[in-house]
Amino acid sequence: MWADEAALDAATHRLDEWESTLAARAARATALAQRTRALTGTARSADGLVEVTVDPSGLLTDLRLDERTRQHSAAHTARQIMTTTRAAHADLLRQLTDATIDTLGADDPAARAIVESHRRRLDPGQGPPDARR
Repeated sequence: MWADEAALDAATHRLDEWESTLAARAARATALAQRTRALTGTARSADGLVEVTVDPSGLLTDLRLDERTRQHSAAHTARQIMTTTRAAHADLLRQLTDATIDTLGADDPAARAIVESHRRRLDPGQGPPDARR
């Protein structure tokens, strides 16, 4: 099958390099997964009445309302919660982006795809126009 021993050695060397590259990528992916599982996004409204925390998926995990919210209408408080939740998502997106780039590198196509996936999920208003609903 192999014309000579040098060709076999070259093929073996390429396979070894490929295996090493895959192992390194898998290790970086595991490190990124561990890092992102620990992230949360948090934001506080400008007036300090609302504080929101979201988990790595962007789901609300904590909502703190200052007692002074009773002095405002429910509609005002609801707007504050929504605005602050978007700010918590932005905080989470920044952290996820930083962790991904730090772990995989800014030039890695997988890193760019992961960041874009997070962006679409956490900031849907920034996606392509046909993605907004």
